[in-house]
Amino acid sequence: MSAAIPSLLDELRWRELLHQHTEGAAEALARGAVRGYVGFDPSAASLHVGNLVPVMGLAHLQRAGHTPVILVGGGTGMIGDPSGKTAERQLLDADQVRANAAALRTQLQHFLDFSGSNAALVRDNADWLLTLGAVEFMRDVGKHFSVNVMLAKESVKSRLESGISYTEFSYMLLQAYDFLELHRREGVTFQMGGSDQWGNITAGTELVRRADGAEAHGITLPLVTTATGVKFGKSEAGAVWLDPAMTSPYRFYQFWVNTDDRDSARYLRMFTTRSREEIGVLEAAGEKEASRREAQHALAEDVTRRVHGDDAARVARELSALLFGGGDPATLSSVALEALAREVPFAEVESADVLDLLVATNLAASKGAARRLLEQGGVYVNGVRAESAVREVSSDRRLAGGHVLLRKGAREYALVRMRT
Repeated sequence: MSAAIPSLLDELRWRELLHQHTEGAAEALARGAVRGYVGFDPSAASLHVGNLVPVMGLAHLQRAGHTPVILVGGGTGMIGDPSGKTAERQLLDADQVRANAAALRTQLQHFLDFSGSNAALVRDNADWLLTLGAVEFMRDVGKHFSVNVMLAKESVKSRLESGISYTEFSYMLLQAYDFLELHRREGVTFQMGGSDQWGNITAGTELVRRADGAEAHGITLPLVTTATGVKFGKSEAGAVWLDPAMTSPYRFYQFWVNTDDRDSARYLRMFTTRSREEIGVLEAAGEKEASRREAQHALAEDVTRRVHGDDAARVARELSALLFGGGDPATLSSVALEALAREVPFAEVESADVLDLLVATNLAASKGAARRLLEQGGVYVNGVRAESAVREVSSDRRLAGGHVLLRKGAREYALVRMRT
């Protein structure tokens, strides 16, 4: 194992996941297996794709033979990290933080192995922070920190003009205390996080050194931007969430398929565990025939399967092929059609008349408009151009579950389910 452990920093560097690390980190990793953690803030009911950068950092930590520790911020979530924020966070109540923390814990378990000699661990800082007394904290933790040094940290300095409350100012100390508690409880000696976390992480390494006389290290990962300079993780509809109720598996898949050609190979390195050889092949294929988007589809398939499972990834791929690749609607299962009903205009109808179906799904404003559209050859039923002389959709022409897929022009779809 000793040969694999020192490769962690090299692997992160090759995958463009390494921003900086504390002095001596490489030597500490070379000495043997370590335990490293990443903290996740339960400020929302779901993680989003931007959170996948530190998640993949933990995955590579484990693949290199180390033990990953997921720290859910059930305690610090009551305050909120000021890093990267320009204004004070709105505080959440305890019940909402607990609910969010439970949801995050479930999502994170898709990425790591919870069996074997270096099985992943999940901890919640509510276990020690919510019972911590103010006097005890100031005496045992606060004495190790200089206010001058704290004011110089970027997460605080950037907020001095606009204002920062004592609550958020103290967050750095709470995160440092997390590192100390995890060191004492679980033997954790590494913390990983985004590059905006450097000040908080080094505060933790310093506290472990001062309080316990022990060596501790930090690794930060980059804040990712697209080739166009936009912050990674945003779509036209807003944030792309891991919770399928907030971003459907199909839209999640589409987010990755729509990756700019200039970013596809980089994202394969960052967000998958595919080998250098596999990524090299996909990168070469993209350079040879970019229109096939092989790298993007491989990326979408890989990440969607990991987040949502095999079945959801298969359905998302089928719908993507149908709506953007001219796939055959007849091959769609009832499950896929039910998923499609959540993505395109949908109606349940009794009439089998194509004109009624077009109006019911708002593909046409009226029967008259629908008739003209049909006569002009602009309507497709289950992938076949509809003829104005054959307006009834007979039972033998329907898809699984009595569905009928309508298309207006090249890309405007709607779905109906026949009640009879």
